[in-house]
Amino acid sequence: MILGTTLLRTARLLFHSPIAISTQCLSSFTTSSTTAALRSAGLAGANVAQRSIGDQIGQIRGMKIRSSVKKLCEGCKSVRRKGGKKGPGSVYIICSLNPKHKQRQGK
Repeated sequence: MILGTTLLRTARLLFHSPIAISTQCLSSFTTSSTTAALRSAGLAGANVAQRSIGDQIGQIRGMKIRSSVKKLCEGCKSVRRKGGKKGPGSVYIICSLNPKHKQRQGK
């Protein structure tokens, strides 16, 4: 809801015509273009902080699924998890230094 009101304010600053601006036109704006418009209007420092949707939700990082996994740095450890009734199990690479190195051996 905050994003919509910010877009309306930005549209009113940018478009000074008496023609009403539809919400379909406003929905085409992205967060980055809105931030750029606020900077050009001089409102960036006036407590109008824009946060991207990714910052509000939080980043969720999965793991890479590969046919063959390998250690990429010194912090990577190879872990074998038993599959139980499901199957023979999987080989995982877990890294304590870089979370991007997480891998799972796929089927």
